[in-house]
Amino acid sequence: MDHRARAFWSSGTGHGGIRDEVLPDPGPGDVLVRALVSGVSRGTELLVFRGGVPESQRAAMRAPFQAGDFPGPVKYGYLAVGVVEQGPDALRGRTVFALHPHQTRWVVPAAAVTVVPDDVPPSRAVLAGTVETAVNALWDAAPLVGDRVAVVGAGMVGCCVAAVLAGFPGVRVELVDVDPARAAVAQALGVPFALPEDAAGDCDLVVHASATAAGLARSLELLAVEGEVLELSWYGDREVAVPLGAGFHARRLAIRSTQVGMVAPARRGRRGVADRLALALRLLADPRYDALVTDAVPFEDLPALMPRLAAGEPFAPCVRVTYG
Repeated sequence: MDHRARAFWSSGTGHGGIRDEVLPDPGPGDVLVRALVSGVSRGTELLVFRGGVPESQRAAMRAPFQAGDFPGPVKYGYLAVGVVEQGPDALRGRTVFALHPHQTRWVVPAAAVTVVPDDVPPSRAVLAGTVETAVNALWDAAPLVGDRVAVVGAGMVGCCVAAVLAGFPGVRVELVDVDPARAAVAQALGVPFALPEDAAGDCDLVVHASATAAGLARSLELLAVEGEVLELSWYGDREVAVPLGAGFHARRLAIRSTQVGMVAPARRGRRGVADRLALALRLLADPRYDALVTDAVPFEDLPALMPRLAAGEPFAPCVRVTYG
């Protein structure tokens, strides 16, 4: 077999480059996958790119097939779709999703890949890990029929949460972001959009995904009495001020964290990680999610793309990396 591959590595200082890799021979329980597309997580992955993983969280933040250690150099990523070139007969030739970094070909255990349904194109399947995060967050939040919900932050995760919520019966959901250009994405998802100052209040639930102190403060302001903010943002090594004065206590507000590393307690006894990912891939049969992956760059352009994303240049919520 051809043992060569190329992979993107972050220095942890806001720079990165492509390295040659030597692949191991696949064992009887492994698959060799040729990459079709991967996705850049503009939250966690950019935080890793600039070296912002706190020392206390470096073990917890390791990706399944990460190489190197934080702050860097490190090969990091977890949104990859490819075709199985070698492996068990049931998988050979199938399109699969895996939590793998950006790399042209890779060898992983067969149990680490999930077959992509035939009605989900690879360009959309790259969102599986993000929709899985949204599913887990909503298992944590447990919105009820008729709830008033705001999603603050129209990045990858916020948009996926809003898209899933749009299918809940009777729920008033609004996607809130400081960038008015995100209104077009919200429209494609079938979700109302508002700038923070125009957002509808009296919310039973606010899902916060902007990773900014201002977004968290506005999330609290949007709550009804005894409402809850579900905090999806991860701030890395940044300290964030939380406004717990004014009416926070009198209105009996709550802030609760959620994280995809473990299945939400509400479903942990009956669902596993594989069930959650399979559900995310089924949801991605909906073509609305194409609105999140409209921008694409060749793999070779990743070293130039990442600094541009880190600088805040406007791109789609998820930038696809394509492999020729």
